[in-house]
Amino acid sequence: MPREQITLECGDCSRRNYTDTKNRRLHPGRVEFKKYCRFCRKHTPHKETR
Repeated sequence: MPREQITLECGDCSRRNYTDTKNRRLHPGRVEFKKYCRFCRKHTPHKETR
């Protein structure tokens, strides 16, 4: 199965806020998105964790 479930962690406070899926064939490395962190109350970069 090419899609795997990932967890996104806030770059500022290091809390794990989001879960998502990604295609392993198209994005073999770790992905990063700018998403809203409810603990920081602002948009911050969220990185994929394992």
